[in-house]
Amino acid sequence: MIMTIPLIQIDDEVREMNAKELADYEQRQAVETQKEVDKLNRESARIALLARLGISAEEAALLLG
Repeated sequence: MIMTIPLIQIDDEVREMNAKELADYEQRQAVETQKEVDKLNRESARIALLARLGISAEEAALLLG
């Protein structure tokens, strides 16, 4: 797989990111990816709990509402 450096646009100039911009970009990407993983883990845990309790999401909402 060929790794290409993302482009950045500032005003009318479009260029490859420098090392600091690339590191910042990769850090933001890692944070967003971790947020998505955490969200999916919480959803999986919620579904597993509802299955263990033998109730639907709608029933759980009624209990909490």
